Amino acid sequence: MTTPAAAPLPAIPTQTADGAGVVLLVEDDAGDALLVEEYLQDTALTVSLTWVQTFGEARGFLAGRTPDCVLLDLHLPDASGTAAVQSMQRLCPDAAVIVLTGLDETRSGIEAVAAGAQDYLPKGRVTPELLERAIRYALHRKNTERATARLRENELRAQENARLERGLLPAPLLRSTDVLTSTCYLPGRKNALLGGDFLDIVQTPDGLLHAVIGDVSGHGPDAAALGVCLRITWRSLILGGHRDTELLGIMEQVLVAERSTPEMFATCAILTVDPTHHRATVTLAGHDEPLLIPPSGAARPVEARHGIALGMLPGHGSWHPTHCTLPPRATLLMHTDGLVEGHTVGSDRHRLGTDGLLRIIEAGRHLSPPDLIDHLTGTARSLDAGRHTDDLAVLVLSWTADR
Repeated sequence: MTTPAAAPLPAIPTQTADGAGVVLLVEDDAGDALLVEEYLQDTALTVSLTWVQTFGEARGFLAGRTPDCVLLDLHLPDASGTAAVQSMQRLCPDAAVIVLTGLDETRSGIEAVAAGAQDYLPKGRVTPELLERAIRYALHRKNTERATARLRENELRAQENARLERGLLPAPLLRSTDVLTSTCYLPGRKNALLGGDFLDIVQTPDGLLHAVIGDVSGHGPDAAALGVCLRITWRSLILGGHRDTELLGIMEQVLVAERSTPEMFATCAILTVDPTHHRATVTLAGHDEPLLIPPSGAARPVEARHGIALGMLPGHGSWHPTHCTLPPRATLLMHTDGLVEGHTVGSDRHRLGTDGLLRIIEAGRHLSPPDLIDHLTGTARSLDAGRHTDDLAVLVLSWTADR
């Protein structure tokens, strides 16, 4: 028999709805290749078969495409044994691999399966029924492997997210039971990947309450890790006695040293509250103002001067602490922009914005801090209807009695 040039073989006619898709046959013997084609024609599989004679030709065929199944001869001119199986897995990790062996190569077939192949077939014993069953089982086992791998990947991601979330959302460090606090972080991207939103609350021995909320640009592990780093830096500096512009300057130095790319920056708002004397100091670095919710009257933003985000112009930032008076009893709400940048009902152009958020707050101002956060985030996300994918973080401080 004259050896034909390696070329795609014609698609086998459809006999059942549950076919095997694209099959790549890597076999240097033309007679064996013809037998495989004839056997496949006698099965109930729906197959588009491509035959190549060398591993190099297989590599060219696989550039940019992945077959459902690969029938791989273990003795090719340019590859053989378990090394060929491992190389094929690197080329197309999502394909089921069945190795073709000689009659007396049972050990080689078992070694190939141990190296990652789904099955092996001795060439001299192949029948249409055996080939069909081997392909179906191999595809099933490969699908099971992929599902197991995805499950494990999701478990690892969940564990990683839990560790990062603990860093982004620490337990408040409070000394007084008169202060109610509540926090929330909701990932906004596909697969619930964490971003760089961070927040923290600390009460120092002098009775002052300190809070921070911030947002690192970007999403994913780099942004989340930098958010954790900035949050820990802030808490350490607060406990060490640093305040306001000095504190932001050090945080910016840490950001510049730890960021993975020069383009990364972070916005943040820092709040210091003196509940005894009803005073607060707000320092903004490219972030929205806290919102004041008094016992009576409309909720409103706390008037404060804005400064540049951390990392935008390292060493040249200008931040302005703003001092203000608070009602004897009040609630302060801080948030990242993911809460206000969502869309409104029926509009892909109009964002919720601070005005829209204030209207939602008015409808839920009677709620406790945890319930208020649930009301805000649930309403905002319902209005957006999944069109906006940013993370959001919310922090609420409130006092239950006059001082």
